[in-house]
Amino acid sequence: MRLALFEPDIPQNTGALLRLAGCFEIPVDVIEPCGFLLDDRRLRRAVLDYGAFCDIRRHASWQAFLAGREPHSRLVLMTTSGTVPLHRFAFAPRDTILLGRESAGVPQAVHAAAGARVAILLRPNARSLNVALAGAISLFEALRQTNLLPGHEPNSRIPPEP
Repeated sequence: MRLALFEPDIPQNTGALLRLAGCFEIPVDVIEPCGFLLDDRRLRRAVLDYGAFCDIRRHASWQAFLAGREPHSRLVLMTTSGTVPLHRFAFAPRDTILLGRESAGVPQAVHAAAGARVAILLRPNARSLNVALAGAISLFEALRQTNLLPGHEPNSRIPPEP
């Protein structure tokens, strides 16, 4: 499982996603250009001391990202125009969850390259979630489904209290 950030705009969101990925032991692909310098103080403040846990691979462009991807890994785009709701989507352990820019999402070529386009259902008239929240929700669901949560023992469940 991987998390990919397409040309992120907001350093605080990128920092929060890096911290999230570090906590869940998930590598992150940052597809540049970013709307900020990757050494931005706001980014460092959001990552806090979790930077040591982050496995980050930087890509100079979308084409460089595609060229460096693992073969047989599926690109799962989280998008408000997704064709499958998150709660009905089946993740696989080798998936890469792709999040778009805060300001513009992703261009049509990126949509076309995705193996799946998944949406988090919201109430009517709600445009979208913050990208860091969407990343957290989708990554947790993917890890839960694939038994890849840190410390998770497959098929172990806590029984409900009486």
